[in-house]
Amino acid sequence: MNGSCVSRDLWTRTVLLIVLVAWVNAAAVAWAGEPATLEPGADGVQRAAITLDSYSYSPDRLIVQAGKPVELTLTSVTTITPHNFLIKELAVEQDVGAGKTVTVRFTPMQPGTYLFYCDKKLLFLPSHREKGMEGRLEVR
Repeated sequence: MNGSCVSRDLWTRTVLLIVLVAWVNAAAVAWAGEPATLEPGADGVQRAAITLDSYSYSPDRLIVQAGKPVELTLTSVTTITPHNFLIKELAVEQDVGAGKTVTVRFTPMQPGTYLFYCDKKLLFLPSHREKGMEGRLEVR
């Protein structure tokens, strides 16, 4: 092996490392994006629209007030794959068919941070949650 092959290999590895670091940072920024803070409307209900895509929720971070009803309009933009919206600790479970819109309503009583996610999966493949379809609900 000559010096130019080693230098080229080192350069290639360095570029790949830089790309990997940039991708990880972009993923961290996407998770750390600004949360959606829901304010109660005139009727006291805190409302938000959430888009369900191929392994993501948008927004994926919500802040709500304890003791006030929350109403989420869930819209799946996928054309084939069904999803769901689960918050096990709050007994929230809603299926969302591909290309469909549904509404889920619940009232979180205890402050805390709760994960919401999609647990759908195909046979032996990873679940949608394992592929990153997860978000956070912060109850204050």
